Amino acid sequence: MRLLDRLFSRAEGLADPFAARADYQPPQRFLAYVWHYVSQMKWAFVLMLIFGFINAGIEAFIFTYVGEIVDILTAFEPAKAGGWSELMAVAGPSLLIMVFVAFIARIVVVAIGAVIEEQIIVPNFFTLGRWQAHSHIIRQSLSFFQNDLAGRIAQKVFQSGHALGDMMIALIQTIGFISAYALTTFGLLLSLNTGLGLFVVAWLVGFVILARFFIPRVRAHGKKTAEAGAVATGRLVDGYSNISTVKLHGATSHENDWIREGIRGQYDALRFFTRDLTNVRVSLSVLSNFMVCVISWKAIDLWLAGTISLGEVAFSLALVLRLSLLLNRLMGILNGFFRNIGTVQNSMDLIARPLEIVDTPQAKPLVFSGGRIEMDAVRFNYGKSGELFDGLSLDVKPGEKIGLVGPSGAGKSTLVNLLLRFFELEGGAIRIDGQDISKVQQDSLRSYFSMVQQDTAMFHRSVFENIAHGRPDASLDEVIGASKKAKAHEFILGLEDAKGRKGYEARVGERGIQLSGGQRQRIAIARIFLRDAPILIMDEATSQLDSGIESAIKDNLDALMPEKTVIAIAHRLSTISAMDRLIVLDQGRIVESGTHLQLLKKKGLYAGLWAKQTGGFLVDSE
Repeated sequence: MRLLDRLFSRAEGLADPFAARADYQPPQRFLAYVWHYVSQMKWAFVLMLIFGFINAGIEAFIFTYVGEIVDILTAFEPAKAGGWSELMAVAGPSLLIMVFVAFIARIVVVAIGAVIEEQIIVPNFFTLGRWQAHSHIIRQSLSFFQNDLAGRIAQKVFQSGHALGDMMIALIQTIGFISAYALTTFGLLLSLNTGLGLFVVAWLVGFVILARFFIPRVRAHGKKTAEAGAVATGRLVDGYSNISTVKLHGATSHENDWIREGIRGQYDALRFFTRDLTNVRVSLSVLSNFMVCVISWKAIDLWLAGTISLGEVAFSLALVLRLSLLLNRLMGILNGFFRNIGTVQNSMDLIARPLEIVDTPQAKPLVFSGGRIEMDAVRFNYGKSGELFDGLSLDVKPGEKIGLVGPSGAGKSTLVNLLLRFFELEGGAIRIDGQDISKVQQDSLRSYFSMVQQDTAMFHRSVFENIAHGRPDASLDEVIGASKKAKAHEFILGLEDAKGRKGYEARVGERGIQLSGGQRQRIAIARIFLRDAPILIMDEATSQLDSGIESAIKDNLDALMPEKTVIAIAHRLSTISAMDRLIVLDQGRIVESGTHLQLLKKKGLYAGLWAKQTGGFLVDSE
């Protein structure tokens, strides 16, 4: 077994599915899309094709041995002969060759073919497709993910490699094998009798005609079925991800109706798809059975005329019966093949979509020298008519602490997203230390930011991994130090998940469901302490904390802020009143700017918002 394991490991290591590429975006045309991935392992598919042809040739020749054995035994009279010794004396070399081909040669060819498929192509090519699809998708813009269901995206990424691999294996191993077998059958029967060979040609022509008629229909329905399946899966994931809201609202029945609609769409698409598949299988069965009868009649007719021997009749019938079985099996396999074509096409529509935000070829890392932020005549409205921002300009000095204030929908969070280049500007420019952010590398730009949001992002991973997400090389001591500053260390030590993992090793559940809102927010604040980036963005950073915890964390944040440029968004105005400057936004425009006291004296929008606060919270101005 160790020898086999070493051989398997060596075969598996012939390809690297995680090899880096300069560009992960595949073409948007189907054949070019398939070739984009297949070309990276074309040598493996060529080998599979070669050994498939060899295997098909061996199998076809084995049927000629049936005829030879019949002729040998017909001429041999066992009652008068000396048994096996006499038989071997007469036909020993021929029989030994048959045994070698049927037993040893075929086993070797099948074994090599199995290794090519199972050890090289399946693990490597399937993974290559998934990994490269993910590597392209993960670079898509924020709006790409906001406008689709996460479950639908994930399913298409994961199924893309599998469907593409299955499609190629079916195409080469099965269709290639049957094509080779059919050609070999044609050659053998043609060498035996021209009429028999021409009947095989007529058979294959009929098969091609049926295929040309049904393939476009089946392919189109396969794509629709795959899309409907992705929608149904997306709805299931969406419902399960928000199951607490479903149960809270007593909306199980309504949720079932919504999911049933998705599954019903997949069911309806599948019904039309399978109707075509049934028509294909029945049509091919009619053709194959008719041709088997015709070729059998022709072989017997030739024997009656003394043109061929009884052994040649047996070999001809065995050969065409095998071909009939293979062609019938082919249509069953084509069901899966066409399903995979539909799945690949459906995945391609999403995966091959060009990136909305890309680094220019000349993009360089951001050179940070203080953190001055300039927004110059910024225009943006999510690609829609009208303008959320129409010429907005703002200058934030290095180390300045500003607060963004305004009613809901004023554009506060959008402004931050534009600064992080989550969306592309529609006009104007944003510069950091004099460098246009559209001309620097995105990862380099964001490496200088730390951000805490009201809706804290949590991964279904350990507490340690969640805190260290922005600094994966951080040590446990560094993570603990950041947690203590965020007043999170004590509650983290008391955590234990369903599998008994404790403290920093405990898993927090999907989206941090095992934690309270305040605990999630403290972990997010621990991240910024650990990351210690020079520009700090806080979007309702302490909104879910009680006053005691907030006060303790605020002291640590105050110690963190002095050398940083800070942008804070808050509805609870008391949390940002001490900022160097407050920027008041309304309908995408800066309507006021100044310190807390200066804005109160103006008696404008900010003063009105301050006056409407009750218990420290902003009441919606509407």
